[in-house]
Amino acid sequence: MEDWGRRKLDKHVADGEIVERWVHSTCNLCSIGCGCEIAVNDNRIVGIRGKKDHPINLGRLDPKAKDQWIPNNHDDRLLTPFIRDNDGRLQPASWKEAMEKIIGKAKEVLRELGGDGFAIYSTGQGMLEDYYTIAKIGRAGLGTHLMDANTRLCTATTEYCLIQSFGTDGVPAGFEDLDTAETVMFFGHNPAETGTVLFERVIERKMRTGKPYIIVVDPRETLTAQSADLLLPLIPGTNLALLNGLLSEMITREYIDSSFIENHTVNFDKMKENVNEWTLSKTSEHTGIAVEKLERAVERLGKTSSLVSTTLQGAYQSADATSTCVAINNLHLMRGMIGRPGSGPLHMAGQPSSSGNRTVGGVGTYPGNRNPNNPKHLKEIATLWNIDEETLEVGPEKGILKQIELMEDGKIGFFWNIHTNPLVSLPNRQRAKKALEKTFVVVQDPFMTETAREAADVILPPAMWGEKEGTMENADRTINLLRKAVDPPKGVKTDFEILLEFSKRMEFKDKDSNPLIQYESPEEAFEEWKVVSEGRPSDMTHMSYKKLEFRNGMQWPANDKRPEGSPRLYEDFNFRTGVDDVQSYGKDIVTGRPLSRKEYLDKSEPGKAIFYATPYFRPSEHPKKKYPFWLNTGRLVWHWLQEQKLLVLLT
Repeated sequence: MEDWGRRKLDKHVADGEIVERWVHSTCNLCSIGCGCEIAVNDNRIVGIRGKKDHPINLGRLDPKAKDQWIPNNHDDRLLTPFIRDNDGRLQPASWKEAMEKIIGKAKEVLRELGGDGFAIYSTGQGMLEDYYTIAKIGRAGLGTHLMDANTRLCTATTEYCLIQSFGTDGVPAGFEDLDTAETVMFFGHNPAETGTVLFERVIERKMRTGKPYIIVVDPRETLTAQSADLLLPLIPGTNLALLNGLLSEMITREYIDSSFIENHTVNFDKMKENVNEWTLSKTSEHTGIAVEKLERAVERLGKTSSLVSTTLQGAYQSADATSTCVAINNLHLMRGMIGRPGSGPLHMAGQPSSSGNRTVGGVGTYPGNRNPNNPKHLKEIATLWNIDEETLEVGPEKGILKQIELMEDGKIGFFWNIHTNPLVSLPNRQRAKKALEKTFVVVQDPFMTETAREAADVILPPAMWGEKEGTMENADRTINLLRKAVDPPKGVKTDFEILLEFSKRMEFKDKDSNPLIQYESPEEAFEEWKVVSEGRPSDMTHMSYKKLEFRNGMQWPANDKRPEGSPRLYEDFNFRTGVDDVQSYGKDIVTGRPLSRKEYLDKSEPGKAIFYATPYFRPSEHPKKKYPFWLNTGRLVWHWLQEQKLLVLLT
């Protein structure tokens, strides 16, 4: 890795505060996963500084990160549970009263509605150990498959585009590949404002060496776009049209790696047939990008010796999102630019640990990238958890929007909302509010959010960043350790403690009548998770808290073959696509319908990546005479998931 950041150490300590000690941690704002240290004085967090020897940031911090400790000391923090009384008012309560209310309702729902009467809706900002505990409570304790997180609205595309092409979740490239890539394509990704440390890493190298050549795909002239060697300012909703056109022309000019395609992939001909009609002229007509610029993009992407492509919300929250990211995978496979230094798709996450939630199964996934429709995988989990296979609920994945429908139909009686605010983030707020009013809602949040104030039957105040211990997984599979810096305020418990208390009070047991959850600390939970991960793509068996702290993070898999971790996946060009290895049999690329085992077998070969045809459909909503404009939004560097800037594109 290049020594790009050692000239600067970002630091913010409250005026007049003496720092008694600095505590090892990780930034909790975005998915870059910067190492940091927390300043402590008299059991209070009083500041933060970047960790100089952390390989991801080398002492740098995002401008927002330098203030992330301030909410810990805010007067608005909740320091006691609340219960809504019969008149609809929230009243302070003791932990005993709150937990008794929760347990009583939970047992009632189990009796009347069964396991799928429960839904757990969590976050992308929690600890891996919390997510693993949610998975175990949800699957083996409650017997529900209604588990989701707010990442559904953010980066769900990442997971499925990777599963479709490579058989399992896990981004192939790592951040260090940005240090050697000849070309970097930021596709719908504005890291200058959403991941400043990562952007600085790229730009400082470019200022020093002239590389990488930067392509930016974005309808807006963002700060990132201003640094581009080639800006492709496409019409909103035409991401896939652009990619189909580029792929078609690259095939026509024979900018492909025929040997790689033949030996390590399947279904290239189907992808080729799909894009055949996309001339540069037609691509220009659909995207609004001049043919001359498209020519430059084809030449650069077709001739570059190495390529990293990143994606974020401009790809994920636009038309044909999954198909768009699969098309980017197609591009890398077509050129054999994956599993090599400086090359690979790097589909980003937004929140600091959303990837970890997917990895350990706290959402719609199963722990260790296992396939819930594969009896072999279910048997593995049942054996590892010492439970009957019949306990593991299997059903079609139902995200938060489907859960809202189930609430409306009276099929969900208990909704556990952890560190997220659906009455702000979900579409159609009034519909969501009415649905939540029909079920029992527990909100676990350190502040009185709109969801807590308007919909919660019980509110539990959890500890915040710096007040608890655990690990997080960033966007390039790095597992980072966060040490506890201070005790949480009196009257506050950690998420981990709340989950363990719930399981204990519910008397969840394994098949030998032992407590379902036998670990008592986050570190013990991590050690159990390591056993569950063994042999799977996200194998972490060679990690430990001590090693993670000493090495400033490690990338999975960290197994017998790569005990120090893996900077990139598929270096042996062996993809996890065997029918009994895949995380899912995939979905129809157009309709989203889950595929059967037989359908998957018909389109795949073990060890080979899969090309997909990605047909383009014009956005269903587009400017008309009455509304002759596009409205686009994007982040500001100083704000996180809050204020946005608007761009109106007149047609």
